[in-house]
This record gives sequence, structure tokens and C-alpha cells, in this order.
Amino acid sequence: MFRPAPLAAALLLACSTLAYAAPAPEPTPEPAELDRVVVNGQREGYGAQATRTATKTDTALRDVPQSITVVTEEVIRDQAMTSMVDALRLVPGVGVAQGEGHRDAPIFRGNASTSDMFVDGVRDDVQYIRDLYNIERVEVLKGPNAMVFGRGGVGGVINRVTKMADSEAHRALSVQVGDFNRSRGTFDIGQPFARGDASFRVTGLYEDSESFRDFFELERYGINPTLRFGAGDSTRVTLGYEHFRDERVADRGVPSQLALGIGRPVDVAPETFFGSPGQSPIRAAVDAFTAVVDHRFASGARLTNRTRWADYDRFYQNVYPNGISRDGTQALIAAYNNSMKRENVFNQTDLVFDFTTGGLRHTVLAGAEFGRQVTDNLRLSGSFPAASCDGAVRTTMACVPLSNPVYTGPITFAASSTDADNHSVAKVGALYVQDQVELSPQWQAIVGLRYDRFEAEVRQNRTGARVTSTDDLWSPRMGVIWKPVEPVSIYASYSTAALPRAGEQLSSLTPGNATLEPEEFRNYEVGAKWDISPDLALTAAVYQLDRTNVAVTDPADPTRSILVDAQQTEGVELSLAGELTRWWKVIAAYAYQEGEITRPTPAQLAQLPRHSASVWNRFDVTSNWGLGLGATYRGDVFATTSNRVVLDGFTRVDAAVYYTVNPNVQLQLNVENLLDEEYFANAHSDNNLMPGSPRTATLTAHFKF
Repeated sequence: MFRPAPLAAALLLACSTLAYAAPAPEPTPEPAELDRVVVNGQREGYGAQATRTATKTDTALRDVPQSITVVTEEVIRDQAMTSMVDALRLVPGVGVAQGEGHRDAPIFRGNASTSDMFVDGVRDDVQYIRDLYNIERVEVLKGPNAMVFGRGGVGGVINRVTKMADSEAHRALSVQVGDFNRSRGTFDIGQPFARGDASFRVTGLYEDSESFRDFFELERYGINPTLRFGAGDSTRVTLGYEHFRDERVADRGVPSQLALGIGRPVDVAPETFFGSPGQSPIRAAVDAFTAVVDHRFASGARLTNRTRWADYDRFYQNVYPNGISRDGTQALIAAYNNSMKRENVFNQTDLVFDFTTGGLRHTVLAGAEFGRQVTDNLRLSGSFPAASCDGAVRTTMACVPLSNPVYTGPITFAASSTDADNHSVAKVGALYVQDQVELSPQWQAIVGLRYDRFEAEVRQNRTGARVTSTDDLWSPRMGVIWKPVEPVSIYASYSTAALPRAGEQLSSLTPGNATLEPEEFRNYEVGAKWDISPDLALTAAVYQLDRTNVAVTDPADPTRSILVDAQQTEGVELSLAGELTRWWKVIAAYAYQEGEITRPTPAQLAQLPRHSASVWNRFDVTSNWGLGLGATYRGDVFATTSNRVVLDGFTRVDAAVYYTVNPNVQLQLNVENLLDEEYFANAHSDNNLMPGSPRTATLTAHFKF
């Protein structure tokens, strides 16, 4: 049900102001002498103070001239987050598409992506659904960021910072159960060795759950050991390995009523499954090894070399809704499958050093990155027994009653003339340099430039044909910061990114586009950041993001393509994160966005709400009891750029109760969609529309030992 923006804003405001009705914290007892306590680490709370993601240097967030949101470990824990979808709900200017039920699909400032994901600063660009079991924090940098991350990142990037051995003791176990047969367990165990500068840490996960959607099943597990040790007085080596596996049923939601001239989802129960659950498996396996060597020179300079080898093996098969019949009584079902294997090898070397000259203080980053990605991709189309379907005899689709849209018949999968069967190799070599300059106590600047040489080759296995391309990519970045007072920074910045014709998944290169220049994205942004207190930060940004070099058919010659300026997004982002008092924590976000495709056919961008907002509050009522309350609002959106199907806006309210049994045992009950609102969360196409979850409760027990 659509709720207008003023009502949503009022609900969000009410969630924040409810704190005034909360009981005051119990009086602090008189100081007493206690036994000695050893602190083995410190949590960030809801607000982060610094980042390495945005600049590859240790930089305070208010000194980054670009919009960045950090979802901390405590926020992840308090909201019982397990996925990227959960984390991105709190990030202004970023949405999430359906991703066909088998991949993370964030939308950065109107630009959909399945590849702009990184782990500890290294590319993790394969399509799969990531888990947060081994994640310390999620950092989302908005706007093009090629100077730091290379090709892509056209609307933003997500960097997951993992839990690594850190010479601290870790002893944590969490067990989670909930509605729809949810069961999940995670652990985090770490320990320094008795002798020497060495420590280990192991994080792990196992989950076996279902969903409010009929027939959906999920099983996933992961383990991530890391080892850290010294190699001399000034050098530290960190080694890590992750094995992660995710298996689930592919669920692409429900179709629309377009066949009846109605641009809305079909009117069925939210749990109704379309397709064949038994013939829609998803499997994803990730094996990744990481080695980091960090050396500090006597001068204070720091040299870091990071190597990541990752092997990805994915298979998904979709038997999915492809519309409804013209009389509105049947659902059309289509099918295909896709297998993909990729091996990534990346090596990054960064040198960071400081110096002063002419009264100016410089922090310089000089680095290089080399990488190789080998991908094999095979797609097969599904065919059905010939039968009458929507007025014609068909084999490419089947018809099932809309009242019971589960297909139980046979399906044959075979290659069609348009199905992919490719082997591709992509290579990158990059050099970059960046200077963060303190011009005076009030003025700072950042200037950076990156050069990438990107080579791609795609071989079509059926024909043996090869297509190659080479791109020389220059990616500048500039920003200036003014601090009228120390806690406040006002900035302006410009950054760019490019997407080569091989595409984000390295499979889009064709003889027709191999010679075309890469698409380019340019971001203009001004903003302000205010550290209201050491534990509370308010940020604001206004931006314009332009997309150019889009290939369209030449109106004067249909046999050739031309490059045009074709897309623009403008917006405002606001966020607040941290502690309002020692018993009230908050993280809140608001975004106003307008985005349009200008050529070749004008249209509004898909799944880009004019207004969106979120807020989460935690109130520690006593030393043992806490309450959580929040809301998420999203305005109307178009499912795709066809602008024919609309997903109505909604407001969803969430809540939680926290109880500390003793310092080693904590319980929390999270309730999603407290008011049981019916809504549609996202889409993949005009006929793949995903209902939102009804009211769902999850109970988590955290143990320390």
C-alpha cells in the first residue's frame, strides 16, 4: 500500500522521538573497587570515525570529500543482519534489485551492478549472494571510484572488511532461530600464541532455513581461518583462507498483469511460488586465499602488498514466471540455466608516506595493481513439451493455472543459437598516485590519478571465434575540503569511472562493440560532514552523476552504432549515525533522487525512488534491557526502464528487544515488519516482482566464553 512521503517522514521521526518516552537509565551506583578486567578489543558502536576504503590511507570520515556510509559490526549484530540486502537498507542512495534470486544486485544512485563488490579492498565481482558471518563492517562509497578501485564502480562500490587475526582473544558463538524454520549458527574464535608475535582467528557459519515463500529452502556454510605473525620487528604477515558454499531454490517472485493492460503485480498471496522449485537449484562455491605483507619503515612510511586468489563455481537454473495469459487465467513459465566458473588473481602494492614541504603537509599514496580473470560461461535454454499456451502451441513456455502456478512437467535444457558458451580472459595492469594535502588548518585537498591497461578476450566455444579489445583508462579524482571549525568539513569533489565493453561480468564483448570507447561516468558532488560529538556524525551530500559513451543505433545508418550522453541522476543524501546519549544509539538515512535515460528513448531509471528513508534506534533502558525500533520507507518505483510496471511505495516498521543475562550471555528478539505491511520489495524484470516478507520474528542468543 502506498503511503505518501510526509506520512513516512512522520513515522520515521516518531521512531526517533519515542526515546523521550523511554524510562530514564537507572542511577549509576557509587564507584567500587573491582577485580582486574582485561579488555580484548573495542566495538565501534553505531558510528565509525575513520576508513581506509575511500583513500587507501587511514583517513577520518570527515576528511573524505565524498559520500560514504559505514555499517558497523554493532549495527549488524543489533539488527540480526545476515546479508548485503540487510546492510544496504541503511545506506542512503543505494537500493537493491532482485538479482533473479541468485546474486547480490545493488543499485548505486540509479546504476544497477552485480560486480562492484570488494573484500578488504580487492575485487570480488562474481554473481553470488554474500553472507556477513565473517564481516567486521560494510563500507559503501557512493559515486564513481575508479581512482581507488579501477574499472567499474560507476555509481559506487561496496567493500566488506573481514575479521582477521589481530593479536586479540575472541570467544563468541551465536545461535539463531526464527519463523519459517530459520536456524543459523556462527562462531568467532581467536587467540594470540603464547610466544612470539603471532595469533590466529577462525570465523564460521552454518545455516539451514526456509522462508515465507512456498517451497524455498536455503543451506549455506562457511569457514574463514586467518593467521598473523611477525617477520622481523617491522613486518607483519597475515594469511587467510575462506571456503563458502550457498545452496538455495531460485525464486523470482510473481508476474505482473501487463497482459491485461495493468502495470501492477498479480493479486496472489505473498507466499505463492511460480515455476518449479524442484527444478530451480542454485549452487555457489567460493574458495579464496589471501596473503598480506605489511612493512613499516623507520621513517613512518608503510608498504603493503596484498595478494588474493579466488576460485568461484556457480550454477543456477530458473523455472520462472514470464507473464500471464491474455485472459488472466494462466501463468506463463519459462526456463534456462547457467553455469559459470571464474578464477581471479589480484596483487596490489601500496606505499604510503608523509612529508612536509613549503609549509604543506602531504600524505602520498603510490601503488600498482595487477590482475588476471579467467571465466567459463555456459547458458542453456529450457524447452517444454509442445502444448497449447495462451492461444498458440508453444515449446519455449508452458502454461499453468494462475490459481496453482507450480509447473510439475518435464523440461529439456539445450543450447540455442543465442545462448552463451564462452571462455574469456581479462588482464589488468594499473598504476596510481594520490596526494592528500593539508594546505592550512582550515583547508585540505585530495588529488589522484590512475592509469589502467585493460585487455579482454572472449572466445566463442561453438564457433571458435575470438573477440579482443584493449582499453587505456585514465581515472582522475579531485576534492577540496574547508573546515570552518575542526568538527565540520565542507567539501566539493569530482571523480570518474569507466566500464569497458567487456561489461561488468566480462562477457559482453562482441565484434560489433569491440572498437567502441568504454562507457564513462562523471560525478560532481558537494557536501558537509559534522562530528556533532566524538560518537555522533551528521553528513549531507548533493550530487550529479552523468553517464556518457552509451552505444545506440545510428538513426542515419542502422548498421552502425554511435556514442551518446544518455543518462543523468541527481540527488541529495543525508545520514546520521552514532550515540545521541550513552543510552540512545541511532543510524538514519534519507535520499532524494531523480534519474532519467535521455537517449535513445526517454525513460525514468528503474527502481529509483524519488524519496527513501530509514532509521534504527537502540534504547538501553536499563543495564540489562534494551529496545530497538526503526522504520524503512521507499516511494513508488518503476520495475524496469520500460516504465510500464509500478511497485507501490511502502513503510515497514521493525523492532527488537535485548536482554543481557550476564556478561557472557545476551539474548535478542528481532521482529521484521512489525505491522505486517504488504508490499513489494524489488524486481528483476516486469514479470519478476518480489513480495516483501510478512511479520517475522527471529531469536538470537550470543555467548562469550
